[in-house]
Amino acid sequence: MRLRRQGPTRREPGRRRRRALIAAAYLLGLSALALAAVWLAVLITPLQPVSAAGQTVRVGAAPLSWSLSGPGQLDLFGQTLPTRARFDGPVRPRLELTRIEQDAEVARLLRSGDHERLTLEVGRKLASGWVRYGAWETAVAAGLVLLPLAAWTGLRRMPPRRTVLVLAGGLALVTAVNSVGFYLVASDTPRALRDVRSLRDLVGDSPPAPVPRAGGPPLGDVRAVALGDSTAAGSGNRPLPDPSDLDRACERSADSYPQALARANDWNLLNLACSGATVRDGVLGVQILGEQVAPPQIAQAQRATEASVVLVSVGANDVRWSDLVQLCAISPSCDDRASTAFFQDRLAQFALDYRRLLRVLATLPQHPTVVVNEYYDPFGRDVSCLRENGLTRQKAEVLRSRLAALNAVLRQGAVTAGFTAVKQDFEGHRLCSAQPYVQGPADRAPLHPTAAGALAIALADQEALPTDEN
Repeated sequence: MRLRRQGPTRREPGRRRRRALIAAAYLLGLSALALAAVWLAVLITPLQPVSAAGQTVRVGAAPLSWSLSGPGQLDLFGQTLPTRARFDGPVRPRLELTRIEQDAEVARLLRSGDHERLTLEVGRKLASGWVRYGAWETAVAAGLVLLPLAAWTGLRRMPPRRTVLVLAGGLALVTAVNSVGFYLVASDTPRALRDVRSLRDLVGDSPPAPVPRAGGPPLGDVRAVALGDSTAAGSGNRPLPDPSDLDRACERSADSYPQALARANDWNLLNLACSGATVRDGVLGVQILGEQVAPPQIAQAQRATEASVVLVSVGANDVRWSDLVQLCAISPSCDDRASTAFFQDRLAQFALDYRRLLRVLATLPQHPTVVVNEYYDPFGRDVSCLRENGLTRQKAEVLRSRLAALNAVLRQGAVTAGFTAVKQDFEGHRLCSAQPYVQGPADRAPLHPTAAGALAIALADQEALPTDEN
């Protein structure tokens, strides 16, 4: 019998195709796993903190986008804003301003031009934070790939050599994906971050909001306008002789400091100040006062087309000063981390709102003299009369420091805008003195100026006014 030589069987081409399909399926599965790991790693990798110029910023990546370029993300005091700078690639930076370590640093938010620029160190640290975040994200993504692959190879009981190849392939693939996303496509991101010096570099300036129009004829005979809160309204003092319902709701007084200035200069005054008003709710927006609705003060001020003086008193309600004092009074101490963080957050938000108000005031067509009043210090060295109310000398010192931080923002903003900031000094006439200029705990409006205190504020403003306004 002759033996026939056997050639390749017909099954071998089919086996090669099957192996190729299996390899392609492995590669496709590994690619899908790598992409999923990168997407999840971007979500869970902790942002990297960097500190410079009194500010702490956390650097990370914004949620992945399908577009190949676009803005980054800035988380600023609870707001999410797109950055002015655009970045290449689907992985773009996310910056989160988490803390301002020094209250005075809030004033930086108000500055413009060279005065707003921080330091070269800020940009360098942002860039290094981005690189550090990229390294951490790569490590997290690698872990997210290796864990399921290790479990899968264990269940399949793969030989050690094949297990190592699968794990190495998954690690190489996820590293390659991250390298493309962070270091190739987004290679210009560190350079762009190094150019950052200020918030303006990140988000730019929004155009000033248009001054709203108010109904009614022009008030051409009004010479001065007062805007702001209960300090300018004169809360707790003698009421106006013929008050309207809105005057009563706003607690406007005949003994307010704007009224004292009007009497001294023979001005026709439009006092729009209202108790409880903030920059957002009262000055630039409507204010709800029970059944009364106060229109935006700035809208009413625009009707005074011939007004040459605008008096401004804002900030205390914006930072919740009354709540801070009450919390301080009932707490063992006032400088705990919780109340300090609360105050700094409110102060930072006020700085942004105040900047918007200043820009609106600068657009008033009559170009009036704008006087921004700082707040007086109500607490003297002797606070014995407040002991029953829970305020000690140590607590008063903490409240005084916070008031100084608020005044620093008011002063810096006014100077930057070209307006006049007036410091108020009640030395010798603070609470617990023989003749206080401040209403006490038993008065109608505690911590507000008395009639004598309002007159002292008016005298300080009078000295600060240009000669032709006196």
